[in-house]
Amino acid sequence: MTFTFAHDHVGITVTPEDLDATIAWYSRTLGFAVEQRFEAHGTTFVFLTAGDVKIELLAGAADRTTPPTTILTSMHTSRLHHFCLAVADLDAAVSRLHELDVPLIGGPMEIPATGQRIAFVTDNVGTIIELSDPGTWMSGRKARA
Repeated sequence: MTFTFAHDHVGITVTPEDLDATIAWYSRTLGFAVEQRFEAHGTTFVFLTAGDVKIELLAGAADRTTPPTTILTSMHTSRLHHFCLAVADLDAAVSRLHELDVPLIGGPMEIPATGQRIAFVTDNVGTIIELSDPGTWMSGRKARA
């Protein structure tokens, strides 16, 4: 049997106290909107969307983790490390994030193996978000669609 996959969403756990602030962060900072919100099994579920990207917030976690301060010291073997959002122009995205007082924890940096430029930020609760620009920074390399 062969599986056929398409990406659906990324799930992020937050404390109930952080839920509204996290919704506000993704809305204000990255332009996400609430698609659906409901309660089940003692947890509040919120689906945020921006274009074809969907994030599920699950508010039921009892403890808050300490947000990482640099991408190189953020590795931990027992959790999702990051999720990645493709952007059309990394420099413009980084500039906008600076205007919103969102600090970078890594980059911008060039990744020769993939022909991409990337940068990393964290949301209000410390979830690491990679921003990827598949631009044409490598001479002779065409941008990927």
